Amino acid sequence: MQNRRDFIKKSSIGTLFLTIPNSVKFFYTEEFITRRPKLSGRKFTSAAVENAIKNIKKTIADPELAWMFENCFPNTLDTTVKYYQKNNKPFTYVITGDIDAMWLRDSSAQVYPYLSLANEDEKLKNLLKGVINKQVECVLLDPYANAFFDDASKISEWKDDLTEMKPGIHERKWEVDSLCYVMRLSYNYWKTTGDSSVFDSEWKKAMLLILKTFIEQQRKDSKGPYKFQRANGNSLDTQFAGGYGNPTKKVGLIHSMFRPSDDATFYPFLVSSNMFAVVSLRETAEIFSTVLKDENSASQFKNLAKEVDEAIQKYAILNHPAAGKIYALEIDGFGNALFMDDANVPNLLSIPYLGYASKDDEVYQNTRKFSLSKANPWFSEGKFAKGIGGPHIGENKIWPLGLIMQALTTDNDAEIISCLKMIKATHAGTGFIHESFDVDNPKDFTRSWFAWANTLFGELILHLHKTKPEILKRKF
Repeated sequence: MQNRRDFIKKSSIGTLFLTIPNSVKFFYTEEFITRRPKLSGRKFTSAAVENAIKNIKKTIADPELAWMFENCFPNTLDTTVKYYQKNNKPFTYVITGDIDAMWLRDSSAQVYPYLSLANEDEKLKNLLKGVINKQVECVLLDPYANAFFDDASKISEWKDDLTEMKPGIHERKWEVDSLCYVMRLSYNYWKTTGDSSVFDSEWKKAMLLILKTFIEQQRKDSKGPYKFQRANGNSLDTQFAGGYGNPTKKVGLIHSMFRPSDDATFYPFLVSSNMFAVVSLRETAEIFSTVLKDENSASQFKNLAKEVDEAIQKYAILNHPAAGKIYALEIDGFGNALFMDDANVPNLLSIPYLGYASKDDEVYQNTRKFSLSKANPWFSEGKFAKGIGGPHIGENKIWPLGLIMQALTTDNDAEIISCLKMIKATHAGTGFIHESFDVDNPKDFTRSWFAWANTLFGELILHLHKTKPEILKRKF
């Protein structure tokens, strides 16, 4: 059965940077020949993306880093998209890479960096509209599912999961962030392009269903309609208490049965995903108010955002013995908390990236130091890198997603350069970003084709090109 886990190839606050010793041999090829598919084999081409690659590569002094950017930034378009027309609307099915299924989270993150180029390329703009339309179709099929097939009649290999599986659904793990990513893509597409044509009756119906689902999962009156269990013997793939998760005190937060890693939550109030919900609800309220002129619905989105935000501030900020006042990753409302951070986004490290709080926020700064230290049980340090991993893969594995997010959430040049050096040192000669790698052996990695990580790396380079071009002028 295919899920992300199947693709595994087999207490102090410290410094955020890693000095890689000169004795460590980086894995690279002498000649940086493109690893992209031949033009005839690419799923989609965009003139704007090709121009961006050409122009940005010229500004990157390090030839290996430039080569990685050329390979990674277009990887989603090159290898994972299927664009078509249906009912006089564009649709875009986006697989995650080595799994033929469309995750709402991954598909949003995979195309997000292309938004900045949409106004330069009508073809690319239509592809992005197609992703939004496809996501709306998925949400209307089942707002509790995290991954879908393009074929609405296809039966999942996970059909025996103890949950309400339907044809067209690959996996039905309820993750708050999945729906947040749908809202985020829609909002930022509109803010970037000014195009509100995607906000049709189906889109509105899907957003109202998301609102309904979030309110259901506050579970104020009942446990709600969703439960999930999987009998594969892996505790991270199933939930407690008959599929409803550990008990909670109903404080206004939204229950999430799984994390962005697709691992089960221990305490159902996943704080980083609730933060993401606050931002996404407010953004969607703006669309309902400004574009749809539906103030009643806009108020419902804003009111829920306010309630969740107040609950985060009241219940999720706790004292950690090493880090002081920080955000916990998961809580239950009774006072119990899980102090850790996971590399998958949204995580605590990504708080300013999500737009929930500024990089300079005191609680975030404390939380960040915790996340990037040995006080975080899923922080690892080895010969080649130091950074955040997670229980999805296991100990001594770092996720490049965490290194990329570390660089995206700091203004410190030395820290950014350190992250770039580690990313460059750990692609194992492939020119691509992997799901995870062993801290002492980057050749021991998982998922050779993981488009989210590739495109997020491209997003980092675009970000640096715009905000800190002097860093890209250096050789590492």
